[in-house]
Amino acid sequence: MMQGAAGAAFQGRSSAGGEPPPQARQGLPAPAPTAARRAGTPRASRLPTSPPRRPPPPAPPRRGRGERPRSVPSRHVRAGHSPAGGARRCMMKFRAAFHQKREGVGRPGGSRLPHHPRPQRLQLSLCRRRGRGFPLSGRPNSFTMCGIWALFGSDECLSVQCLSAMKIAHRGPDAFRFENVNGFTNCCFGFHRLAVVDQLYGMQPIRVKKFPYLWLCYNGEIYNFRQLQKQFGFEYQTLVDGEVILHLYNRGGIEQTASMLDGVFAFILLDTANRKVFLGRDTYGVRPLFKVLTDDGFLGVCSEAKGLINLKHSTSLCPKVEPFLPGHYEVLDLKPSGKVVSVELVKFHSYKDEPHHVAYDTVETLPSGFDLETVKSNIRILFENAVRKRLMAHRRIGCLLSGGLDSSLVAAVLLKLMKEININYPLQTFAIGMENSPDLLAARKVAAHIGSEHHEVIFNSEEGIQAIEEVIFSLETYDITTIRASIGMYLVSKYIRKKTDSVVIFSGEGSDELTQGYIYFHKAPSPEEAAEESERLLKELYLFDVLRADRTTAAHGLELRVPFLDHRFTSYYLSLPAELRTPKNGIEKYLLRQSFEDSNLLPKEILWRPKEAFSDGIASIKKSWFSILQDYIDQQVDDLLLEKAAEKYPFNPPKTKESYYYRQIFEKHYSGQSSWLPHYWMPRWVKATDPSARTLKHYKSATQE
Repeated sequence: MMQGAAGAAFQGRSSAGGEPPPQARQGLPAPAPTAARRAGTPRASRLPTSPPRRPPPPAPPRRGRGERPRSVPSRHVRAGHSPAGGARRCMMKFRAAFHQKREGVGRPGGSRLPHHPRPQRLQLSLCRRRGRGFPLSGRPNSFTMCGIWALFGSDECLSVQCLSAMKIAHRGPDAFRFENVNGFTNCCFGFHRLAVVDQLYGMQPIRVKKFPYLWLCYNGEIYNFRQLQKQFGFEYQTLVDGEVILHLYNRGGIEQTASMLDGVFAFILLDTANRKVFLGRDTYGVRPLFKVLTDDGFLGVCSEAKGLINLKHSTSLCPKVEPFLPGHYEVLDLKPSGKVVSVELVKFHSYKDEPHHVAYDTVETLPSGFDLETVKSNIRILFENAVRKRLMAHRRIGCLLSGGLDSSLVAAVLLKLMKEININYPLQTFAIGMENSPDLLAARKVAAHIGSEHHEVIFNSEEGIQAIEEVIFSLETYDITTIRASIGMYLVSKYIRKKTDSVVIFSGEGSDELTQGYIYFHKAPSPEEAAEESERLLKELYLFDVLRADRTTAAHGLELRVPFLDHRFTSYYLSLPAELRTPKNGIEKYLLRQSFEDSNLLPKEILWRPKEAFSDGIASIKKSWFSILQDYIDQQVDDLLLEKAAEKYPFNPPKTKESYYYRQIFEKHYSGQSSWLPHYWMPRWVKATDPSARTLKHYKSATQE
C-alpha cells in the first residue's frame, strides 16, 4: 500500500526486532547481546508509520507583573523583559512556532508562520524530548551534533527572522535555543541540539567565565581537545570538546585555532571585546555551513541553506546564499550597529599537507619510506586511529554497511575497537536494498563474519519514488547521481531513527575519492592525472558525497562519522607515489585492499569485491534502481519540456528527463538558487552523458536484467 514519503511503510529486518530497551533509550548500557544477535542473522520486522500529529498545547495563562513564572511541563524558558512585555509574548509565540514546526512548517507543503513583534532582549531554550529543560549555565557539557544559525545586523524583526532557524530543527531534535548578543539587539544566535554525550548539558552559544566576551556556536566534534589541553595547560570549564576553540583563540588567534583542530566542524565565533566575527569550516566540509552577506553588512550563517533563503532584509529582496568554503576561515569586523564587514578569507589547510595538529596526535611518528610493507602498515595504523578517535560518544554507535569494501572495513575495525575498550553493547549495522539485492547479500556475509547486530531495510520501487521530493528538499541540490544515491541512505536513516536507539552512525564516505575507487579511474591516461583527479574529487566532496551523507542522516537527527576523511590518514595517502595509488589488475582501490589482506577483518570475497554501482547494489536481480527511475520519470516529463530546458534553466541546463524532473523539484523549493551546484558530477576520460557507472564499458554488474 502506498503512503506519503514522511510515513512510508517500507519493510525492516532486524536481529534485535522490536523496540529498544529503556536503558538504551536513556543512553545507558544495553543488555548483553543474545546468541541470535551475535550470530548476525536478521529477523523480520516492520518500520512503524509516523504517529498521528497532535495539535499544539494551549499557551499558559497570563500572570501579573512581578509574579514568579509557573512551571511549564517539558519546557524550560527564560527571557529578558521589554517595556511592553514583547519578549514574553514572543516566547509564547515561539512555543507555538515550535509545535507548528513539528506539524510540517519548513518541510515540503508546510505553511507560513505569522508576523511577531520584535523583542529588545531574547533568550529562549526549549527541551523537545524530555520532561525537563536544559539549564542555561556553564555546567559540564557535551559533544554535540547540531544545527547552528546566527544573524548580525538584522534590520527586520528578530522574532520573525528566528523562525527561519526552525527549518533546521531536524539537525537537533533534543532541544533548541535562541539568544541575542549583549549590546547588539539586532544580532542573534540559534542552536538546535542533538545530545551525543552528557544529555543534560551542552547548550549553545558556549560562553565561559574566563572569556566573557567570547560567544561560540559550532557543529561538529574536535577529537584532539584533550591532547591540546594537556599540551597547553588549558583549564576547561565544561566538558564540551568545542570549548578548546575559545582557549586556542585566546592563546594564538584564529589562524592557530583553525589549523590546530583535529575533527569535523563548522563554527561561528564572536569576540565582542575586539568586535570581530569569525567563521570556519573543516578541511573537507564534513559539517555544512552556509552564509549570506549583503553589501550593507547584514550577515546570516546557518548549517543548511534552507535556514537563510527566506530571511528578510531592507535593501535586498533575495540576498545571495552560498556555501562557505571548506578548509577556510573568514574574519569580519563587527560595527557598533551590528553590521559586519568582511576583512579576509583564508585557506588554513590543504588536504595534501600534513595538518599542524599531527605534533599532538596519539599515534607516534610513522616509519618513513615507500616500500610496500611499510606503506601497508602505515595505512592500517592510521585508519585504525581514525576510527578510534571517533568513538567518543555516550549515545549508541551504529554503522552503515553496504557490503562494499569501504563500509565493511569501517564496520570491522569499529567493532574490533569497541571490544578493546569494552563497550558493552553490540554494534548495530544497517543495510538497505530491494529484496535479495547484491548489497544485502554481501552485507549479510560481513555482519556474520564480524558478529554485528545486523538490520536489513527492504524497500520497493514505489517507496523509493515517493521519497524523491523530500530527499531533494533535504539535500538542497539537483545533482543527478547525488539524488539517486541519497534515496536509499535517506530511507535507511529513517529506519534507524524510528526503530533503533543508534544515533552516532559510522560510514565509508570519502574512500572512493581518496583511493581512486570510481570505475572510470581505469581509464586514467597516467598515474599523475589519476592523482590530480583524486584531489579534485576530494576538493569537491562538500558538493556531492559529503553533502549526501550529512543531509540524509541529519534529516532524521543522526550524527555521521567518516573515518576515511581523517586529516592525517588522507594527507598520508595523498603523499604516496602516484603509481602506488592507481587501480591494478583491473581492480580499483588495489593498495587499500592489499593493506588489509592479512588482517582477517573481512572475508576475502568482500575484501576483493569489485565496485558496484549504487543503482545496481541496492536493486533486485530483476531490475536496477537506475532503470526503475528512468521508466517512472519518462512518464512525468514529456519531450517538449526537455527540448525547452535550456531556455527555462540556462545555468546547468538539464539534458535528460531525469535531470529535468529533479531540477523542477529543486526550483520548487529553492527557486533561483541553481548556483549552489557549479556543475553536475560526471566521470572523466570517457564519453558519458549520464553519471551512472552502468554506462561505462569496464563496468560489470552482479545484477542481470
